Amino acid sequence: MLATVDRSNSLVDLPTVRRRRARAAAAPAAAGVPSSSGTTADVLRVIADPRTPTYVTVFAGGRRRYSYWRPIDPATGMGGCYAALPTAECDELQAAGRITLGEPVVDPNRTTYRVRAATRVPQAPARAAAPERRRAPERRRVA
Repeated sequence: MLATVDRSNSLVDLPTVRRRRARAAAAPAAAGVPSSSGTTADVLRVIADPRTPTYVTVFAGGRRRYSYWRPIDPATGMGGCYAALPTAECDELQAAGRITLGEPVVDPNRTTYRVRAATRVPQAPARAAAPERRRAPERRRVA
């Protein structure tokens, strides 16, 4: 016979299963509607956070999927899974040069890249155009 051990102190309350929304309620927005700057800023914030590794997977058919690891939130018990980012906003950020792709990891059916926020190079302040002074050629010293 198998004996069971009472381990009530070591059990963890698991989050309840969330119900998915109906397909009609989860319909994507119209393609002609431009993305709001709020969602683009949120996407860039997630990508720029070093605690959330972000990846883009390019499948053999050309489909792209941006995702990141969502850690477990102790307050809600949610997380511990990969979450998708909106592809349109991520593609806009890449076209604008705000995010960069790392080295590819090639698989027979897909290629995966690490996504990082692009580092901005500070621009030098504009100076007034001053005429250049020419230096006199240096003379060679004979020893």
